[in-house]
Amino acid sequence: MAEKHELVTAISKGMNTKAESEGHNVVIDEPANMGGTDEGANPLGTLLASLAGCENAIANFVAKEMEFDLQGIDFEIDGEMDPRGMMGQEGIRPYFKKVSVHAKVHTSETEERVKELQEKVDRRCPVFTTLEAADVEMIPEWVKA
Repeated sequence: MAEKHELVTAISKGMNTKAESEGHNVVIDEPANMGGTDEGANPLGTLLASLAGCENAIANFVAKEMEFDLQGIDFEIDGEMDPRGMMGQEGIRPYFKKVSVHAKVHTSETEERVKELQEKVDRRCPVFTTLEAADVEMIPEWVKA
């Protein structure tokens, strides 16, 4: 299989970035108290939303392979970081220390099968594994809804 390239184009003014990916628009911004116009989620929120979207997409691929009854997933994702790092303080990393993924899986399957799905998804999800490779402590908790 050939390598896949993901291309995003973006135009930024002030804190606001309007990006396009495969014909879809994404607005990333900061709230007014951070100098933005609050037109979109901030970059860190957007990253966590990407994690939810990626885990969901991979879960649907894996569920098909496993013949798993996946009816939907509700995600709550919490990223923990020290903002002093992104503000330039030396010795503090400017990215998440820990990300907790709480997923409620709508299914007729058993908790064991939900756990199996979660483990397979986490091994294959590009966003999850990228965060893991950056030494972010990933704490997945998937349960049957």
